Amino acid sequence: MGFEGLNGLSWIAGRQGVARGKGFRGVDPATGDELEPEFFAATKEELEAAAKGAEEAAAVMARMSGKERGALLRAIAEELTAVGEALVERAHRETGLPLPRLQGELGRTTGQLKLFAEVVEEGSWVDARIDEAMPERKPLPRADIRSMLRPLGPVAVFGASNFPLAFSVAGGDTASALAAGCPVIVKAHPAHPGTSEIVGRAIAAAVEKQRLPGGLFSLLFDPGIEVGEALVQHPAVKAVGFTGSAAGGQALMRLCGARPEPISCFAEMGSTNPLFILPGALKERAATLAQGLQGSFTLGAGQFCTKPGLVFVPAESGEFVGALADGVKAMGQVMLTPGIAKRYASGVEERVKEGGAKVVARAAGDGGKGACGDAAVFGLGLEEFLAEPKMEEEIFGPTTLLIHYGKTGDLVEAAKRLHGHLTATLHGTPEDLRGAGELIAVLERKVGRILVNGYPTGVEVCHAMVHGGPFPATSDSRTTSVGTRAMLRFARPVCYQDLPDEALPVELRRGNPAGVLRMVNGVVGRA
Repeated sequence: MGFEGLNGLSWIAGRQGVARGKGFRGVDPATGDELEPEFFAATKEELEAAAKGAEEAAAVMARMSGKERGALLRAIAEELTAVGEALVERAHRETGLPLPRLQGELGRTTGQLKLFAEVVEEGSWVDARIDEAMPERKPLPRADIRSMLRPLGPVAVFGASNFPLAFSVAGGDTASALAAGCPVIVKAHPAHPGTSEIVGRAIAAAVEKQRLPGGLFSLLFDPGIEVGEALVQHPAVKAVGFTGSAAGGQALMRLCGARPEPISCFAEMGSTNPLFILPGALKERAATLAQGLQGSFTLGAGQFCTKPGLVFVPAESGEFVGALADGVKAMGQVMLTPGIAKRYASGVEERVKEGGAKVVARAAGDGGKGACGDAAVFGLGLEEFLAEPKMEEEIFGPTTLLIHYGKTGDLVEAAKRLHGHLTATLHGTPEDLRGAGELIAVLERKVGRILVNGYPTGVEVCHAMVHGGPFPATSDSRTTSVGTRAMLRFARPVCYQDLPDEALPVELRRGNPAGVLRMVNGVVGRA
């Protein structure tokens, strides 16, 4: 489907919407030009229809086998591949992201759908546990007790600005919710509505081809926050998946908690991802470290939630700082939206005016029409950093803060003062790392992923990945929004006591007809 097939209307429970609420358009951030067509906010009636459809589809999805869910996920991946050329081109127009980056992101999106399909088809993720009856036990017999994970119900998903494919309409939250057996209502991000409509149509086509209820998926547009606020407060919605700003995520958390029936809000809100350069590594490879850091914090114009925004480096680091400064002087990049570019420029100017941090290097802007973000590097001493908590806050864009420390031991105390982040990175020689045990132990309590001699930008989609962390990086540090554990956010344990075999989910039946790994009387196996 090309751009000419877009009509700017929401997709409601298997049917294209007809209502025309408040109008808005996508914008090409490279030129500032508005794009066709006009899009329209979903109405209250459409939201109600989407919620009703999802509620009805939830009962059907709960009865679907793992093979049926897997077939749906694979069908969505196939539909996305079929519209890939038009999808990537539209995403490029709406975000300014390079075509190769978006082609890779499309591959990641279809790949994670297929990965979740593999997991649900195999079936052991449900954590089936069985304690068989012990009628002869004294003084009291034990009933037959069985439990497993079951879907929560309809999930509201919010598209992210910085990943128009992998964290948006068919992204990780949607894929993991569908895999867990939950219908999804997506609130599209207003920065890439055309991209969202193409993806929404692909999902709806897959649902129809699998002969499943249309209410299994809906897509709602809105240029503001009204539709999203109403969606998370609708009683049919049982959980929320969000990737975005701290302000947006925390607002959703409050709405979810204030409902008559509070629900979980799984918000990934970004962080500044501290990176620690240890003395031996700096002495051994200063120029290489500068080049790697520059590539990481400017990747995607610094619009990654895993961007290293805090860099702890020894005080005597002239070669490293000089190489880093030289590398960023000509780095002006197109940002996702004019609004994001404006907020980035404001954040950089505020840091300049605060006076606590020195400007190490700053790219010179060209004053063009587009949404440009000029790279900037700041620096200050460790004591000054610890005295000003605001320095730990994220500036979304291509900037980083160098924090100069004296003794390696100072890093442990500095790490203890940090709030929650998604990642932490250590660069060190084998000797450096042998002495970093205490620092690593502190970081285990502060982040969801610890890296050594690498860079946090780039999150592998796999079984072991953890993309989460203590607040304020995420709303719940026990969860991840990337990797197959992401499904666990949208499921809850249900226990069945003394039910006849035919009334049990197939994963819990005697003889294990599903063939999944189960814990039976404390022993894990396929018995």
